[in-house]
Amino acid sequence: MTSTTPSQDVLPGVTAHANDLVLTRELNAPAAHLFRCWTEPVLLVKWFVPPPWSVASAEVDLCPGGRSVIVMRSPQGQDMPNEGVYLEVIPNRRLVFTDAYRAGWVPSDKPFMTAIIDFDPLDDQRTRYTAIARHWNAQDRKTHEDMGFHTGWGICADQLEALARTL
Repeated sequence: MTSTTPSQDVLPGVTAHANDLVLTRELNAPAAHLFRCWTEPVLLVKWFVPPPWSVASAEVDLCPGGRSVIVMRSPQGQDMPNEGVYLEVIPNRRLVFTDAYRAGWVPSDKPFMTAIIDFDPLDDQRTRYTAIARHWNAQDRKTHEDMGFHTGWGICADQLEALARTL
């Protein structure tokens, strides 16, 4: 895990912000495989949440402005849809998406965060993986941190790595 201060560049072209939560790991999988796991619904549902949660469904329209819907399911069977749009898509390198908008650039009722996912190849089989959850305000950042951001996203990074290694 990595923490940053607001004056640091956390990624090329991305200045750290006080409302960021950041997870950085070196994963033993190629960037292209990790990108596939993030962008192919059949793969995304296999790793995206820590157990005992699951992913009921995933929809991906992989282009700037394209819709993303991931329905997470609680252990009690409650579905929690998370809808947003992609802001930036650089194949095998970066994904940026937000819940601030719905398809067609319709504003959401309550934006929570923008995610910046970076895949930096270290060699043919290893990738520096950085996931930034950038929140709209300090309270949302604290809420996400209190929900277990570092533990939960860390578990998911392990699951992502394991799945990517099978491709």
